[in-house]
Amino acid sequence: MSERLTMAGAINAGLRAAMERDDKVLLMGEDIGALGGVFRVTDGLHKDFGEARVMDTPLAESGIVGTAIGMAMRGYRSVIEIQFDGFIFPAYDQITTQLAKMHYRSQGQITLPIVIRVPFAGGIGAVEHHSESPEALFAHTAGLRIVSPATPQDAYDLIQQSIACPDPVMFFEPKARYWVKGDVDTERVRAQLDAADGEAAATAEMASARVAREGSDVTVVAYGPTVRLALQAAEVAATEGTDVEVIDLRSLSPMDSDTVVRSAKRTGRVVVVHEAPTAFGSGAELSARVTEEAFFHLHAPVLRVGGFHTPYPGATFEHDYLPSLDRVLDAVDRVMRH
Repeated sequence: MSERLTMAGAINAGLRAAMERDDKVLLMGEDIGALGGVFRVTDGLHKDFGEARVMDTPLAESGIVGTAIGMAMRGYRSVIEIQFDGFIFPAYDQITTQLAKMHYRSQGQITLPIVIRVPFAGGIGAVEHHSESPEALFAHTAGLRIVSPATPQDAYDLIQQSIACPDPVMFFEPKARYWVKGDVDTERVRAQLDAADGEAAATAEMASARVAREGSDVTVVAYGPTVRLALQAAEVAATEGTDVEVIDLRSLSPMDSDTVVRSAKRTGRVVVVHEAPTAFGSGAELSARVTEEAFFHLHAPVLRVGGFHTPYPGATFEHDYLPSLDRVLDAVDRVMRH
């Protein structure tokens, strides 16, 4: 069955489906109950499932994550909403020193199936600490899975796959894409999760990249908020005779570099696009992997287009900071000169 949903609506529907499937799935976060969250992603769930399963929490991100860890050790699956990306740092210690390491520290005896939902990235004209892209900080920490949907369909599938996964998952939601609509097949992931090996299949699929557009001249890799930008650049480049392949990375950790490397070997040129600063970021990691594994197939250096190495600016200047269509097309032109 297919429905037309916004990304926020798709996440809501995915949360609802997961809660109906498993009564051990709980939601926690600031203002997620009767209010439905700042972006209304949890709208209606408090009314339908009650305050014992959709819990408003104090403004204490470290306490929220710590509570979820304790509940996971008793068999519950908590889905935490961090209200904005910049508010995740009070919980950084719990996430990186406890949540990420408990399974390894206990030699596999403890699993922590916790999902941390993070509305991230810019483009909404917000104030300071409301438009950041901290995903690379968590991708650097072993023991965490990092995913980011770019479409309503992926949002619906990935949130349910993340909840079914036995590992901790950081679920980065591009907030500027919350209100973009798309067709969502609600049957496919349900059939997957209902299968005997559903958990394993879901965990494997959520780590795979998606070829969003096939092409032969240049590979443009993006994830989350910049996939749409990459597709726009591909359409413009096509009018100028350049055939661009667009890959939606979907998962940053683990990173499906195999899909990117296969594409790079065919096109010989790669551009990586993300909103986070390019310095020490996920694009740098991907560039290194492509260079190591496809060096003799490349006609040009791998280029990165991203934010600058500064704090995220005020709303007046954010569009000068964020990757733009012109900047992506300029990178495509530069690799095509080789």
